[in-house]
Amino acid sequence: MSKEDTETIGRLLDQLTFNNEGLIPAIAQQFDSGEVLMLAWMSPESIEATLKEERVVYWSRSRRKLWRKGETSGHVQTLMEFRWDCDNDAILLQVDQSGVACHTGRRNCFFNSVRDGSNNGSL
Repeated sequence: MSKEDTETIGRLLDQLTFNNEGLIPAIAQQFDSGEVLMLAWMSPESIEATLKEERVVYWSRSRRKLWRKGETSGHVQTLMEFRWDCDNDAILLQVDQSGVACHTGRRNCFFNSVRDGSNNGSL
């Protein structure tokens, strides 16, 4: 990675607003279909690793360490584009998802719903 790339990442990290735990929410979206796949958390270190590796790296709150999506399942998220919102407090990751995104084995994590007053999930 060039010095310019490192400086760009540094400016980005300075611009983003992290919560009290030093994390920011990140939504993963399939780049070509627009399908919302999952929501996870990122730290400054995971953002830097994601941008350098072009593979999505999250912060695992339960394991308290970096988590490279697909490191055990093989269901990798390749980064296509890194976006952030107008308030600088949420990230949208345009990804190419190989396999499923959800630990339940589903394509995405948003399979629960309430529609027309009926629960179609696990309420």
